[in-house]
Order: sequence, then C-alpha cells, then structure tokens
Amino acid sequence: MDNTLKNNKEEQVWTDEISSKHSLLDLNLNEVWRYRDLIYMLVKKDFITSFKQTILGPIWFFVNPILTTLMYIIIFGRVAGLSTDGAPMLAFYLAGVTLWNYFSSCLNSTSNVFVGNAVVFGKVYFPRLVMPISIVLSNLMRFFVQYILFIVIVLYYYFEGQIQPNLWILFTPFLILLMAAFAMGVGMIFSSMTTKYKDLSMLLGFGVSLYMYLTPVIVPISSFPKKYKWLMDINPLTGIFECFKYGYLGVGEFDTGMLLYSTLVIFIIFFIGIIVFNKVQKSFMDTV
Repeated sequence: MDNTLKNNKEEQVWTDEISSKHSLLDLNLNEVWRYRDLIYMLVKKDFITSFKQTILGPIWFFVNPILTTLMYIIIFGRVAGLSTDGAPMLAFYLAGVTLWNYFSSCLNSTSNVFVGNAVVFGKVYFPRLVMPISIVLSNLMRFFVQYILFIVIVLYYYFEGQIQPNLWILFTPFLILLMAAFAMGVGMIFSSMTTKYKDLSMLLGFGVSLYMYLTPVIVPISSFPKKYKWLMDINPLTGIFECFKYGYLGVGEFDTGMLLYSTLVIFIIFFIGIIVFNKVQKSFMDTV
C-alpha cells in the first residue's frame, strides 16, 4: 500500500504552480506564451462581437475614421482655418485619426481590465497579462484596416505630386510598438488604481479627450501657441505622431531627438505599469 502511494506521488508532474511569491518585475512571459491559444480566442471573440448584430459589420472600420476625418476637415480645416503644414487636409487629418484611434482604444480598454473582468478573474486562473496583450492585438487588427485606407490616400496624393514620403515610413512598426507599450503602461496603471478608486474610471474618458488636444492629432506643432508648446514637448506621443506624419507626408517639425525622448519615457511608463499591475493582481479581488 505504501509503495503504491509512493509511486503515485512520483508519477504526478505539475505543469503549473500558482504562488503568491514572485518578483514585481517578473513578466513570466513563458507562462503567457503557454496561454497563446487563450489570447487568440480572446482576440477572435472581440473581433466578432464588435460587429455582431450590426448592419455594416467590418465596414465600420472604414466608416468611423472617414466620418471623423471629414468632421475635422470641416471644423478645424475650413471653419477654424488651422494649418496642416502644407499637407492635403484629408491625408493630414486621417494620419492623426488613424494613430489616435489605435492609442485611445488600447488605453480605454486596458484601463478597464481588472474591473471589467473581475468575474472571470475570480473563477479561473490564467496569467492576468493575457488580457491587456489580447486588447492590444485586437485593436491592432482594427488599426491595420484603417492603415490600409490611409495608405490608399497617401498613394493618391503621392502620384498627384502633393506629398513626398521618405524613409521614415520604415519606422512604422516601431512607432506602433511604442504606442502599444505606452497605452498598455498607462492602462495598466489606471486599471490597477481603479480597483480602489473607481472615480478615476469616470475621469479617464475626459482625460483622454483632453489629451488628444495636447497631441499633434489635429493641430501641428508649428501652429500650437508658443506659450503652451512645452506641453507638446513633454508629451511622449508628440515624437511618434510627428515621425509618422513626416515619414508619410513629408511635413512637420520632427527630429530624431523627439523619437528618442518618446522611447525613453514610454519605456519608463511601461516599466512602472508592469510593477503596479503585478502588485495589484495578487489582491485586487479583495477590493473590487
């Protein structure tokens, strides 16, 4: 009998061990990779449910940025007469809208990870980092569809001779990676804080809208009031947006130092986001 129990214990091989003892800086990416099927399932579910019971379906991927861009052209281009640094209005505003839609969607969704998934987190274990990663990838699919639309507009104006793209367009994957890391970092910080202070979730929507006007989405740096220009200088998204517009449209006040600053600040914020996220994920069920 003793030998049988001993043999059974020896045959038990555990693939996962859940422990409260781990480093705050430990991403545990090996464990996240083992749950890649779950990430795929979450991305697929989000894509399908986004347009379920809609008439136009995935066409909304195009309709949304087109309508937003046309509104910006009328209000900020025609009525307010804001400069686009010489670039065609359609290409200029669509560039900002395409980037901003991706960033704001990632940030808003990631900031609700803990509260929005409290029921699931309370019933089953999986690496909590799976959720923000799936959000970023899901929104990346939307971005690519809108990006294709933007490329079509760029090609039109290029052959018309109105814009001059340059080699900085090769930095597009890096710029998207920076935006994803920034949205994840800030989103994880907000998600962790809203488990205790739910008021922050109500302020986030207003804050994101206000933040857009401090980012060169609509107003180029050259047209921003000098008195408040320092707000754009310290904004880590400024370098990303200016690099993107400079690469595809050949306009703007972009320089390499802006992108280096953005990379450094975003790395620090992403790092802080991971620390806060790892600290809160161990005990957030007690406060939600």
